[in-house]
Amino acid sequence: MLRTELEIVTFEDLLYHYPYRYFDRTQILKIGAINPQTEFAQFAGKLINMAEEGDGRKHRLVATLFDETGRIELIWFQGINWAKKNLREGDRYIVFGKVAQFNGYYNISHPEIEPFTSEASIPGIQPVYSTTEKLRLKGVTNRSFAKITQSLFEKIKLHDIPEILPSAIITEHKLCSRYYAILWLHFPDSVQHEEMARRRMKWEELFLSQLMIGRLRLQHTIQQGWRFERVGDFFNNFFRSHLPFELTNAQKRVLREIRQDTATGRQMNRLLQGDVGSGKTIVALMSMLLALDNGFQACIMAPTEILAQQHYIGLSGLLEEMGIPMKLLTGSVKGKERKAVLAALADGSLPFVAGTHALIEDTVEFQNLGLAVIDEQHRFGVGQRARLWKKNEFPPHVLVMTATPIPRTLAMTMYGDLDVSVIDELPPGRQEIKTVHRKDVTRASVMEFIRKEVDKGRQAYIVYPLIEESEKLDYESLMAGYEQVKVWFNENKYHIAMVHGRQEAGEKARNMQRFVKGEAQVLVATTVIEVGVNVPNASVMLIESAERFGLSQMHQLRGRVGRGAEQSYCILMTGSKLNDESFKRIKIMVSTTDGFKIAEEDLAMRGPGEMYGTKQSGTLKFKLADIVADADILEETRDAAIKLLASDPGLSMHHPLRYMLGRQANQSHWGKIS
Repeated sequence: MLRTELEIVTFEDLLYHYPYRYFDRTQILKIGAINPQTEFAQFAGKLINMAEEGDGRKHRLVATLFDETGRIELIWFQGINWAKKNLREGDRYIVFGKVAQFNGYYNISHPEIEPFTSEASIPGIQPVYSTTEKLRLKGVTNRSFAKITQSLFEKIKLHDIPEILPSAIITEHKLCSRYYAILWLHFPDSVQHEEMARRRMKWEELFLSQLMIGRLRLQHTIQQGWRFERVGDFFNNFFRSHLPFELTNAQKRVLREIRQDTATGRQMNRLLQGDVGSGKTIVALMSMLLALDNGFQACIMAPTEILAQQHYIGLSGLLEEMGIPMKLLTGSVKGKERKAVLAALADGSLPFVAGTHALIEDTVEFQNLGLAVIDEQHRFGVGQRARLWKKNEFPPHVLVMTATPIPRTLAMTMYGDLDVSVIDELPPGRQEIKTVHRKDVTRASVMEFIRKEVDKGRQAYIVYPLIEESEKLDYESLMAGYEQVKVWFNENKYHIAMVHGRQEAGEKARNMQRFVKGEAQVLVATTVIEVGVNVPNASVMLIESAERFGLSQMHQLRGRVGRGAEQSYCILMTGSKLNDESFKRIKIMVSTTDGFKIAEEDLAMRGPGEMYGTKQSGTLKFKLADIVADADILEETRDAAIKLLASDPGLSMHHPLRYMLGRQANQSHWGKIS
């Protein structure tokens, strides 16, 4: 059962099943000293009044423990037969558990209980382990874990837990040994030893991850790639005559970095971060033109059909003036049209293609793919991205783009094998989006404001949440909202489009295009419009039930407006009652439009696994380390890993580390990020 419930198969697994907190079992509290702040506590007293009460699911065994200062009720809903068999009225017991209050009386459900004459607890600080309801029902309690682990430590010796870190690193960073770190994590004899143990094992976890990333980076630096030797007519002609606006200094800097990367003869692997509206797509297009100048094809891959279409429409419009063909390849492109695109890619007559994961299918062959641009890459699996590598004799250069700003600590952990470029300034003429919080009761004035904006010739988004678990309810609230919007915006005067996940792809695309072309002034939608929609005339984003959205998601939605020269607005509409976390998210959104600040706050509030879907990927599956709280350790381990790999890139002089990395690579999904 330990195997199925907690993935504990070996003694080693048991050693790595660390406690998540500790109780001081040396203290015995008087029952009369309990107060509303008392959480877990230990008492000693006489057991009386054992009796069974209730029927069915309410059936329970109750008893009273009393000492000279007061009494507390003990309750068992499970394990009743064990308690009746092993506990005797009138005997003295030591009781430990979580103190609760019901009808003005204190009680403990399912207490840990032992006769007062026996050794009532593990001496000193008692570890608390995560367990499951199934295990508890089978009698495998927190106490059982502690006893099993303690007996294991009585049998193993110092050399049974070998050291894996080099002695120089242990000395330099003042780390305790691996054996004592694991021992003290389970059974610390002082707070200081527990802190030393925790720091040592966090250090080890982060150091191994940084070594793995560092070795991937070394592979990239020796991975042969295509050499883009010249900046030719296509790039220069576009730069001089066809740019829709002047490049910012940040865009110029990133383009220089890309030109340097692609000229080395090694494969480029670059992550391009830029807040919504910062001009990443122009940088991508000019990189594609650089590939074309050197006789190569290029593709841009997006996670959704809407985003792929957006890239196709935007880029092909710019390329059309230069007579450069570009096509779209998604699941919806079928029949003769699909065959023509595939044939043109294979014979080289089509230099550029935008598409979804349809681009990585085996039927898609390029004559000479030299650059792959991947947009919002965290939505693609490692395996999907790696299939792009096989589209040419040498893997193409890779430019990974994200509009989700990634905090530095997370980038070091998730994308440490990539070179990172940041576009940290917006194009000239852009005004900061004014963000306000409004409650449902002010809906009339909010709608009146939106109507005034529309009457000025602007357009507006009204976005509803879509949570998979309640898709039917969300669909109903979207439809109800749509009907309500029609009341505010008379259909004889205004045109309203609607986009949601249940629509067929064709209908969704048509409605989206009505809004893009300005035929509809208001777009009522779910979060399908979160990424990639570019409508410079849209000046208002109303997010309904904003308390149900995460920070990054709200920031992405806000980025759909503010793309033109006019003042734009984002209105966060909520109910009148907000919990503390929702209120904090709304407050952050109103206070800043800086995507990196928002990403840092989001990371601190939700954690990396929740933000980036990495919880089960192995990439960030640390037992103890937290890349937000332990940023200082992350910095130390990164520097140490770089230093070690500089002197021993193959870890040939560090066999324990090489062995541990091999094990981790087999257990997780680490691999080339692109």
